[in-house]
Amino acid sequence: MIKKLFLLTILFLTQLSFSSAFAHVLHYQKLNKLEFDLFRNDQLIGQHIYAFNRSGRNLTVHGKINFEIKILDITLYRYSAESQEKYVNGKFESFSATTNQNEKKKFSKIYKKENKFFIEGSSYKGEAPKDFIVGSWWNHSITKYGVQISTGSGRIIKQNVSFVGKEVIEINNKKYSALKFNFSSKDQSLSKDKKLNIDVWYDEKTLIWLKSSYKKKGNWEYRLRSFE
Repeated sequence: MIKKLFLLTILFLTQLSFSSAFAHVLHYQKLNKLEFDLFRNDQLIGQHIYAFNRSGRNLTVHGKINFEIKILDITLYRYSAESQEKYVNGKFESFSATTNQNEKKKFSKIYKKENKFFIEGSSYKGEAPKDFIVGSWWNHSITKYGVQISTGSGRIIKQNVSFVGKEVIEINNKKYSALKFNFSSKDQSLSKDKKLNIDVWYDEKTLIWLKSSYKKKGNWEYRLRSFE
């Protein structure tokens, strides 16, 4: 009897850990589409679009990003990626993405097997950390995790998350009451190209991703263009 109760307790805790993960997805049950403009040094260079498709208990989030950097009509850098996140009853199920970074191809895949998540990516292959989230900024849950998985390569990124404060920001002549967060790498020994340091703003009421900014060979900024 005691052994049976012990096994049931372990099963319950396991299910609890999976059900609590990504719970904030339920905040977005009425969201159908997010469109962002991507700027570098205040010049529009591309866009990032998320489409939310639902079927019964299932939610699939399709992501697509395209941008290119040009000087005098000469393309110096081109980036494109497509991703797919799957959730069942608000719980994370799987992720996959392919990326073309200036003709260099990358990939990332996260799947579950026997109540464990595994990663197959161009930067990492193996078991996923116990407490992680996919590095998709649209999901406000990312502010509550110490580890995110790179959508481009499957790299494990240990992060510090700081709440900076509330701000009123203006995007496309519309004002938003926003919550500002800063994300930074726990490992400060990382090279500059791999070190995380990004500011992200979410709408205070809806938790919709509004804007993000960071510096990496220029000033980069995502700005919400529209949502449905």
